[in-house]
Formats: sequence, structure tokens, C-alpha cells
Amino acid sequence: MTYILDACAIIALINKEPGADKIINMLEQAAAGEITIAMSTVNFIETYYDQLRSKTPAEVQEFLELISISPINMIHTIVEAVTRETSRLKAAYSISLADAIGIGTAINLNGVFVTGDGELIEPETVEHAPILWFRPPKEKKAKALRRTLEEAERELADAKRRIAELEAKK
Repeated sequence: MTYILDACAIIALINKEPGADKIINMLEQAAAGEITIAMSTVNFIETYYDQLRSKTPAEVQEFLELISISPINMIHTIVEAVTRETSRLKAAYSISLADAIGIGTAINLNGVFVTGDGELIEPETVEHAPILWFRPPKEKKAKALRRTLEEAERELADAKRRIAELEAKK
């Protein structure tokens, strides 16, 4: 199985946040050849600039060295299939471009996107999105996003009903 890491997975690991133990376990499995772990360069950039903002230059250098010897495969190219899937996800859902790229990459590789990002919508609302939560998303954010999605679905249903009514009058 291939797992695509979100930036927050590495940030949680570095900062010893909740869920870091699950990321450590995955890295150990990858080092043993049991699973494959990858990360989009776009998600890595988020991790890297977080380190640049919050750590000393020596800590950033240590971080870069650890990443370079880790079993994480960096994906430096966004292929056409990922571009299309990312675009579809961004058009359909209120998610960041980096998350859409991560999910699109996971879909393209028949893998799973690993996140704990409370900004991301719940996996059951994104069709065909293979998401593994290494920590539960913040419930308040999830409820707000669920409510926004429900409102959009109602608006779409109303628009379709009005279109049907207009067509019936022709």
C-alpha cells in the first residue's frame, strides 16, 4: 500500500503533536519495506516553510537531513492525471490546493492520503477520496464544513428544480 503524507503529518511528527506515534509507526513500516510512503513536493514545501518560520537554522538543517534519509519518496512531478483530479477536487470542494494535490496524487497512485488537517473536509464527503486520519479532525471545523456542503447541495437542488420548471413552461 502507498501512503501519501500531508504536510501536517510531518509537522506533527517534528513537533511531537497528537498522532505523531502513528506517523512514526508508518515510517518504521516503510523502512522495513512493508508499505510505501510518498509526499508531493507541494506538501513538502508547506512542511519546509513551517520549519523556516518556527525553527532555528540549525534545526531546519537537521530537519532537511532527516527527511533526506527517511523512507519518504518525494514526488517532484505532477502528472496530467493528478492535474485533472486536483482540478476536479478544487472545483468541487473547499480545500487547499496542496490538499487537493495530495489527494489527487493518492487517487492517481491508488494510495491513501494521510492527514490530520482540521481544515480538510471529512473523507466521506469527497467521493473516491482515500483519506487516513492520523488524528481526528477538529469537530467544530468538520461540522461547519458539513453544513456548508449541505447548503450547497440544497442550493444546487433548488437550481435544478427551477431549471426544470422553466423548461416545463416552454
